[in-house]
Amino acid sequence: MKQQQEQLTAYTLAGIFTLSLRLIVGWTYFSAFWRRLVLENKLIPDSAGYIGEKFNHFLPNSLGIKPIIEYLVSTPDLLWWAMVIFTIVEGVVGLLYMFGFFTRLMSIGVFSLAFGILLGSGWLGTTCLDEWQIGILGVSAGFTIFLSGGGKYSLDYLLQSKLPKKKWLVWITSGELPLSIKRFGKVAISGAVVLFILALYTNQVFHNGVWGPLHNKSVKPKIELSDAKIDNGTLSFKVYRVEGVDVYGSFLIGITLKEANGKAVIQKNGEELAQFPLTNIKNDYVAKVAPGKHSLIIPLGSKATLTIRDNALKNLPEGQYELILTDISGITWKQNIAIH
Repeated sequence: MKQQQEQLTAYTLAGIFTLSLRLIVGWTYFSAFWRRLVLENKLIPDSAGYIGEKFNHFLPNSLGIKPIIEYLVSTPDLLWWAMVIFTIVEGVVGLLYMFGFFTRLMSIGVFSLAFGILLGSGWLGTTCLDEWQIGILGVSAGFTIFLSGGGKYSLDYLLQSKLPKKKWLVWITSGELPLSIKRFGKVAISGAVVLFILALYTNQVFHNGVWGPLHNKSVKPKIELSDAKIDNGTLSFKVYRVEGVDVYGSFLIGITLKEANGKAVIQKNGEELAQFPLTNIKNDYVAKVAPGKHSLIIPLGSKATLTIRDNALKNLPEGQYELILTDISGITWKQNIAIH
């Protein structure tokens, strides 16, 4: 009897100790809903700030869930529904997590949301490991609150007399779990070790944060060039932006095709690329390559086939040619093209 009373006291205190964690982490998820629907509607496709395009930024270097992200960003209608559902789930989970209503069930929700953020965008962060920190701390908070429950300052505690007296209900609300101190300790320690290993693994994969030279894929733009070919006076190639800052695109100010001797066959500057015909851009995803004010803008995660038609491309002699793309930062990307 005394041991049971001590355990009950321990759970009550644990809930009090973790109250600030529950409130702050709960707000981080509820605030996503608040920002997207109340303060500003970010669920409007083709508008600035559309959350679907932000989701597209996760694609190039996500871990384990890349096929899911690629499928969604390739199907805009389904992506919109996914973003709506995701936003509502964040709002409900965050709000109930703060209030401590069905606290353990909501902690599973927080864990799942944070785990998705960690795998999808843990590599992003311009000046620091921003998204990785958000993801790994959210996972830890979900696990911690699952162990502690809501404690005295929660709706679970206030409504416990009105909830059915079912033994399984404690696993999704709050209160004393039906585990001995010894078994509870094993669960807590095992979970902590697994999460610590997850932290080290993802930190290393995304940033080399454990061993080796640090790298940050969110600083400099990187474009992968592929499928470049010249056919009947038409140059076509595929661009895929896989690194760089997510809040703005790569500003392409030059497309050049050179012969083996260095002579330029065609050379498009920034002002010409700002007038690039939309009909000559075939975008694969919701993040779209498009002409800007002074350049061709390539957002993070976007993939598109670009086509250039020019009389200078007709009847080119056989040989090796070099396609060069130039970013406003001075970075260039190249691919060789052979005409036989």
